[in-house]
Amino acid sequence: MAAERLAVIGGDAAGMSAASQARRLKGPDELDIVAFERGHFSSYSACGIPYWVGGDVERRDDLIARTPQEHRERGIDLRTRTEVTEIDAAGRRVRALDRESGETYWRGYDKLVIATGARPVRPALPGMDAAGVHGVQTLDDGQALLDSLDRATGRRAVVVGAGYIGVEMAEAMLNRGFEVTVLNRGEQPMATLDPDMGALVHEAMDGMGITTVNGAAVTGIRTGPDGRVNAVVAGARTYPADVVVLGIGVEPETTLAGAAGLPLGPHGGLLTDLSMRVVGHDDIWAGGDCVEVLDLVAGRTRHIALGTHANKHGQIIGSNAGGGYGTFPGVVGTAVSKVCDLEIARTGLREKDARAVGLRYVTATIESTGRAGYYPGARPMTVKMLAEYRTGRLLGVQIVGRDGAAKRVDIAAVALTAGMTVDQMITLDLGYAPPFSPVWDPVLVAARKASAAVRRAGTA
Repeated sequence: MAAERLAVIGGDAAGMSAASQARRLKGPDELDIVAFERGHFSSYSACGIPYWVGGDVERRDDLIARTPQEHRERGIDLRTRTEVTEIDAAGRRVRALDRESGETYWRGYDKLVIATGARPVRPALPGMDAAGVHGVQTLDDGQALLDSLDRATGRRAVVVGAGYIGVEMAEAMLNRGFEVTVLNRGEQPMATLDPDMGALVHEAMDGMGITTVNGAAVTGIRTGPDGRVNAVVAGARTYPADVVVLGIGVEPETTLAGAAGLPLGPHGGLLTDLSMRVVGHDDIWAGGDCVEVLDLVAGRTRHIALGTHANKHGQIIGSNAGGGYGTFPGVVGTAVSKVCDLEIARTGLREKDARAVGLRYVTATIESTGRAGYYPGARPMTVKMLAEYRTGRLLGVQIVGRDGAAKRVDIAAVALTAGMTVDQMITLDLGYAPPFSPVWDPVLVAARKASAAVRRAGTA
């Protein structure tokens, strides 16, 4: 009996996790696995690229978990520099292009995994393709940026966008000795936070020597006689630049899937069921940054590009494609980041998210420290909490601070997943010692204040 054929499009987190898990469950005589990756690398940490560029991670290869050759030695036919250009879902085949030789060919499959990831948002503005303008999504992108920094004749960097990638790349440029300006079209940096919390990030970035300009919508890139970027235009103002980094965000890379008629959601990502199977297609799975996932708090799908989700998706897909079983119930939207020593965290809903799904809510914001106030090194943090009106159900938490502030959001992530109320959170038995926390952990202080706000709202 011939082996089943599994084809995987995408050689990073979701794709190779799926291929590896399927191989653990079935040997080569039962399941033939071929994976297509248009770049040079496989199974690497895209989230680590800003830290490699900034010098915190010394070598590019430190970001690679498993090389293409290591995958091949484990019985996976991983074809790098090979791009899938078409999916024929009815015919159960994909068309592949060898980017080295130019050869194109069709490859049949019994089961298909789509893990095409996300692409950086790159507005169609004058000069966006100029030398010295860089998106940062792949290891190849990171290397191109480092090479560009070496060629830059000046030390002025402009980062367009102030989300996770934007603030992380601002830090990287600062570490490289560049004068950094961040152009943010929004009200405050970090639009994943409420504006009042984003203002804390803005204040801290200014203190680090990073110039952040809010309400600055970029309208074009100017170049010099050599064709290299020399300025960024935002409205009536011009900002000199020797290198430009785009940190505007990403969107699902579903061009292939859309052309094949596969179902896409409101955010452009593929729609799957709980087993990560593409809706309406029994033989196709999808995972990672190209899919939409269920927000367990809001009850709607959303697009979240994170390696944590991608690896989980891959494990589940590989189990199902390899004859096992697994499901992915959804997310609560937890994310952490930093800019220099400032830590930024969020989970659940922002105020505008709650309003968008028709939830009434109360908020509580507190200031505390990460350790007992008398313990050396205690530093401030701000915690904001949203709770549902009357019921007190936790809806979201945002944290900005230093000294281990960010990972405290995990307490809230667990509480959100469990559907806890702020009253229930108050009695959580969290670890305490003066070097690690005040007697009342900052998250519990916020829960106590939110609980009081719920009670007041209920009597209003």
